[in-house]
Amino acid sequence: MSNKPRILIARAISPEVVQRLQQHFEVQSNQDDVVWTPEELAQQLQGKDGVLTTGSQRIDTQLLTACPQLRIVANMAVGYNNFDVPAMTAAGVQGTNAPDVLTETTADFGFALLMATARRICESEHYLRAGLWKDWHYDLFAGAEVHGSTLGIIGMGRIGQAIAKRGAYGFGMKVVYHNRSRLDAALEAECKASYVSKEELLKTADHVMLVLPFTPENRHTIGEAELAQMKPTATLINIARGGIVDDAALAKALREQRIAAAGLDVFEGEPAVHPDLLTVPNVVLTPHIASATKGTRTAMAGLAADNLISYFEGKGPLTPVNQLAR
Repeated sequence: MSNKPRILIARAISPEVVQRLQQHFEVQSNQDDVVWTPEELAQQLQGKDGVLTTGSQRIDTQLLTACPQLRIVANMAVGYNNFDVPAMTAAGVQGTNAPDVLTETTADFGFALLMATARRICESEHYLRAGLWKDWHYDLFAGAEVHGSTLGIIGMGRIGQAIAKRGAYGFGMKVVYHNRSRLDAALEAECKASYVSKEELLKTADHVMLVLPFTPENRHTIGEAELAQMKPTATLINIARGGIVDDAALAKALREQRIAAAGLDVFEGEPAVHPDLLTVPNVVLTPHIASATKGTRTAMAGLAADNLISYFEGKGPLTPVNQLAR
């Protein structure tokens, strides 16, 4: 009988990361990528000391009660709203996430989504593929300016800062931001970003980018009232988390053209998407792929693996999301 800790990999990940983990643990890996129900996940976790999760597996009191041997949950995502952190802490279960390794890739995607939305790329491609393009018109899919426009960022962590730099240095944009706490002056200068109130940002930004974590307080940060404050020519980009935006209110605003367009990589209740968003033309929809490059996804799984290895070697987690009593 092996003395190695037993871990579960809850979804398919890069094979090289699985092989690395097998050097340290007894590994059960879900490389068939079966999407388990909460009850099935709890069953798979029986006798396991640790689990590598992907952000879609809910870790709550019910699961923790059913899995008393579990000691650590390593999320291969920077967000961890799938964790009930107080419940995990009360149960003595360590939680970790995977920050930093996806910052630049996610910022690239945020800007790609902004560009696609502002310049109506998907809408025009659908038009072309449908065989509707017959001749040239001066206003054919005329979109919004990006270069020299005002970029408003809500949530100014690492990803928000990386997006600010892309806008300011690459596209000559005026960058304003709103955050729970203001950045220090040196960091503001580095990002060429000015702190403003949320109301001022919504009123002045040509493009509003959401990069804030999901918390109960942040739910529906953008709802009907906030959409009403935005310019009718503005775009809204959400690469944060589903639930930050009231998707039903957004679909209504888009249909009534109260804002120009939106780009969404995340949704309330995903993978379900609010049906009204599927019927409005002025929205770009992507299936939560902001960090989806091969290198970055491997690095995310690698950091989750590093957290598991470091924890079971007695060195403590590298990127903890909760602090346990010693």
